[in-house]
Amino acid sequence: MTATPPFAPIFAAAASRVGAAALEARLITPRSRAELAGLGDDRFLSQMSLRIFRAGLKHSLVDAKWPAFEEVFFRFEPRRVRAMADDAIEALLNDRRLIRHLGKLRAVRDNAAAMLAIAEEHGSFGAWLAGWPVSDIVGLWEALAKRFSQMGGNSGPSFLRMVGKDTFILTPAVVTALRHWEAIAAPPKNRRERAAVQTCFNSWAAESGRPLCQLSLILAASVDA
Repeated sequence: MTATPPFAPIFAAAASRVGAAALEARLITPRSRAELAGLGDDRFLSQMSLRIFRAGLKHSLVDAKWPAFEEVFFRFEPRRVRAMADDAIEALLNDRRLIRHLGKLRAVRDNAAAMLAIAEEHGSFGAWLAGWPVSDIVGLWEALAKRFSQMGGNSGPSFLRMVGKDTFILTPAVVTALRHWEAIAAPPKNRRERAAVQTCFNSWAAESGRPLCQLSLILAASVDA
């Protein structure tokens, strides 16, 4: 990896491509540490499950079915979900209101158990998530992939974005921009390469004062409006 390029030209290119006002309108603000810690773990489990079911499907289709998922999974209260028996999970395959994918249905229960294990260590899943430093967000991606079912690839970062934890996401546009600005030579494929990208984002955050999620969106807009 080469030296981190300055962020000012990246921002200027993005503003030129989409317009300064339009660019700012695209940007999001992450939740604060207190806000994340204050969310109920049932909402984290719901959003994690939503991300899993969205994968490979049209988001609007999954979102339209989500009230039924909230119902059958007890509004994603982790202890109740963890206690669901195998036959109860398998019976959901007969519910036409749902997306009937046994592996993903089982992942909801598996992830409830994993979330409760973290809550026992840290007081709540939200407290654990809130306390993870954004300067090592790729480490959090790795922890999610290791401890939770179907949270590999961009699913972990996408889940974090959904719940408001500050993160960048290595979308195709972001990777293209990283290569365009010569921050990387090739798409990051392993821990060392992702850590190198993290170093770039940390430098840009220090330079610009912006959160990772905004840097990520600006970077994508700099080459792909």
